[in-house]
Amino acid sequence: MRKIVSGFFISLDGVVESPDKWHFPYFNDEMGEVIGRGMQSADAMLMGRKLYEEWSEYWPAAGDEDPFGGFINNIQKYVVSTTLDKADWNNTTVLNGDFVEEITNLKSQPGKDINISGSPTLVRSLLTHGLLDELQLLIHPIIVGAGQRLFDGLDQIPLKVVSSTTLQTGVLSVLYAPADK
Repeated sequence: MRKIVSGFFISLDGVVESPDKWHFPYFNDEMGEVIGRGMQSADAMLMGRKLYEEWSEYWPAAGDEDPFGGFINNIQKYVVSTTLDKADWNNTTVLNGDFVEEITNLKSQPGKDINISGSPTLVRSLLTHGLLDELQLLIHPIIVGAGQRLFDGLDQIPLKVVSSTTLQTGVLSVLYAPADK
């Protein structure tokens, strides 16, 4: 059974929106290694429509020279959307049927992990339906103050810490899993 693993840059106050405005002072080779390990363990990406629309405009034009560009442009991508009919980006499939059924089917197929980078609305839905296997948070030592928060609107969902490391920049790398798994 494949795992669905979500990763976020997140502030101390839970903000995940626009990390490009607050994250980069904390990025170093050590964090790059954490992200790289996640990329190596996956052979597919799952994303919501908004992230798909943003990334499908940027990454194909950026090319494969950037390590993440090469990864995201060539990996199998699945977009969960009720409004998107087709996807033009290389190796992209739109999932617009029954959400739980579609994700359960994806998880049952052979392969490596299915990663999610961003897409907080999708991740909240996966958590609510018990479909997220791991949540990798890179918790930055900054209070952003405003922006979309990852856990807004969720009811109580017990998690357990699988591993945690403090990076040299003060960022906490914490891997969570549902407490019942």
